[in-house]
Amino acid sequence: MDIQPTFILPLIAEIEVSYIPKHKPYTGSVNTTADMAAFLKSIYRTSAFQLFESFYCVYINRANRVLGVAEISKGGITGTVADPRLILGIALKAGATSIVLSHNHPSGNLKPSKADEVMTQKIKQAAAFMDIVILDHIILSIEGFFSFAEEGLL
Repeated sequence: MDIQPTFILPLIAEIEVSYIPKHKPYTGSVNTTADMAAFLKSIYRTSAFQLFESFYCVYINRANRVLGVAEISKGGITGTVADPRLILGIALKAGATSIVLSHNHPSGNLKPSKADEVMTQKIKQAAAFMDIVILDHIILSIEGFFSFAEEGLL
């Protein structure tokens, strides 16, 4: 006697993750905070740099090579949202072992807000669970840059 199942399993989507770089890895030098700030500033849309906040992440591998850059969010004049799940999801997909966080202040003020500090610590703690290191959080403006790492805020 052939036994037939009395129910049909629902079709469940299968998730497949792959990482296929579309470009050659960045080979420029980003050995210092100033180098990284200059690299980041070249990525931001200059036409909107003083108009709205954007949040970018630079993903780095074990050999300290830049794997890629992702725009995480584009906000308003006074703020933007950086979702740790998006940031870390990209890091996992790219195989990154460290990340540099960055956002701009259209006002020109380089001083991090309390929200900037809280967000940085939240992302740092979440990343630590996956053995991903937050190397720095750099705030950019027309006045220059502010480094959380250099100021001891990481």
